[in-house]
Amino acid sequence: MDHIHSYRPAGDVIDPPVDVVTLPHDLRHLRRKLLHLSNGSMVMLDLKEAVLFHDGDRLVLDNGDTVEVRAAPEKLFEIKGRDTLHLVELAWHLGNRHLPAQIEAGRILILRDHVIRAMLEGLGAQVAEVEEGFQPARGAYHSHGGHSHGGHGHGGHGNDGHGHGGHGNDGHGHAGHGHAGHGHD
Repeated sequence: MDHIHSYRPAGDVIDPPVDVVTLPHDLRHLRRKLLHLSNGSMVMLDLKEAVLFHDGDRLVLDNGDTVEVRAAPEKLFEIKGRDTLHLVELAWHLGNRHLPAQIEAGRILILRDHVIRAMLEGLGAQVAEVEEGFQPARGAYHSHGGHSHGGHGHGGHGNDGHGHGGHGNDGHGHAGHGHAGHGHD
């Protein structure tokens, strides 16, 4: 079985990959894992520290060949606002609920959730169902460790949303009740 002990950021390698591994966003934060490639073979990823991989990153096999990481299509909502300010306000509401979000010029992508969709539409957003790769932005508390891709950093530990231990959040939004020391309602 081939092993992988290093990686290269997307765009660093021009040679074509020997194979591809396709993973959803929540399975691309890796340190040690047996990966199933598109051709049916398996490789053992064994890195010194956990890395959050982006679409296009390359895993380097011991022989120097590379395997490309691809973002698996996921069921998402594409959110658009009336204008830039409205989109920023919508992003604030999503962030206030600690939802993973991919923020781009002109749109925001989130995982599908009918309750959040109703909230967004109530705020005047245009919400459409799409299926595409998902790369949510890392939060401010996740800027340490990992590796960087010239403008989009990768956090160094495996929690996509910060922990809620000690204040009883069971996955619900934060509207309507305060979280002491959390700085928002």
